Amino acid sequence: MRNLILAVLCSVTFFCLSCKRQDSMDRIIRESLEFSLEQYSAMAGVMADKPDLLPRTIDKDGNLVTAGSGWWTSGFFPGSLWYLYEYSNDPKIREYAKMVTSRIEKEKFNRGTHDLGFMLYCSYGNGYRITGDENYRDVLLTGAKSLITRFRPNIGCIQSWNSRQGWQFPVIIDNMMNLEFLMWAFSQTGDSTYYNICVSHSDVTMKNHFRPDYSTWHVVSYDTITGAVEVKQTHQGASDESAWARGQSWGLYGYTVMYRETGLTRYLDQAVHIADFLINHPNMPDDMIPYWDYNAPGIPDTNRDASAAAIMASALIELAGYADSEKSQRYLEVAEKQIRMLSSPAYRAERGSNGNFILMHSVGSLPAKSEVDVPLTYADYYFIEALMRYRQYLEMR
Repeated sequence: MRNLILAVLCSVTFFCLSCKRQDSMDRIIRESLEFSLEQYSAMAGVMADKPDLLPRTIDKDGNLVTAGSGWWTSGFFPGSLWYLYEYSNDPKIREYAKMVTSRIEKEKFNRGTHDLGFMLYCSYGNGYRITGDENYRDVLLTGAKSLITRFRPNIGCIQSWNSRQGWQFPVIIDNMMNLEFLMWAFSQTGDSTYYNICVSHSDVTMKNHFRPDYSTWHVVSYDTITGAVEVKQTHQGASDESAWARGQSWGLYGYTVMYRETGLTRYLDQAVHIADFLINHPNMPDDMIPYWDYNAPGIPDTNRDASAAAIMASALIELAGYADSEKSQRYLEVAEKQIRMLSSPAYRAERGSNGNFILMHSVGSLPAKSEVDVPLTYADYYFIEALMRYRQYLEMR
């Protein structure tokens, strides 16, 4: 699922770390995972008294902000607990994971959102991968059927939001992240409908979302009758023509997954192009924690986005297993730098603080002045995933 395929790791010649450097990364990863385990154990204890709710962020006074299962981030906290159970084998964490995962089950019937990959696959998907619980599999397959109802054949994409703001059929780059869920459904059922939808969505998105430099627009809306592109804009970036940081990371991650799942080299090429654009961007800071938008006004005196870095790091670790040896080395170097920085006091909270979230300094939507410079559940989720992936890489060396 979200772990690296061992055979791929074995087949690639990775760059050599000195023993000291490897020991250092092993220590950093272990400390960050142990810290995450402490924070999320405390968070789970709090959530046990809040039935039907999931953590989202904190407010300006440091109070926990929660949301119901229909909020797009609902699956990240359960998914993080499943990863931490996988790491610790602690039965208490397993029970916590089961408890909060069950709160999302009703979303398997939700046909009003494209975010079922985030909501169900991060939670039930990790749970099924780890436990083999057939009830989890049933929830996932029902959810996958709900998700594909949003696919429009004459456009070739899964609709993201419903029509709004003058957009007839908006598709956001984030939607690439839901395809892993549908590819899993294909692997489970053999129904080529899932595969064909994923390939169509990926190809149309590759054609229309990306600029010549491999940056991506946030929103591309299509005419529902002709299927033609209606407009290319942003909803969360600095401008329509800017490179909103988290969106670039979503694209990188999504095409890396699509190469893994299909073996189609055009998706590997796309992922490599996106990675190289980000790594070599003139506004990428030396510590590799991006500003909230690569073209944000006020750089360098503007917000960083830990969530964009965590997603990017996790994607780069996997992409390193598919790229040529030179690029593989570079991708792992960047991911290592990001993990080191996110594990430092500059981004990782102190124990018992930060509403029991792990990372500080993420940005939800700066233009909307929503969730700016706060912890976010998806930043934590992809940080934990990156730690688990790098840990597996070290174990394979």
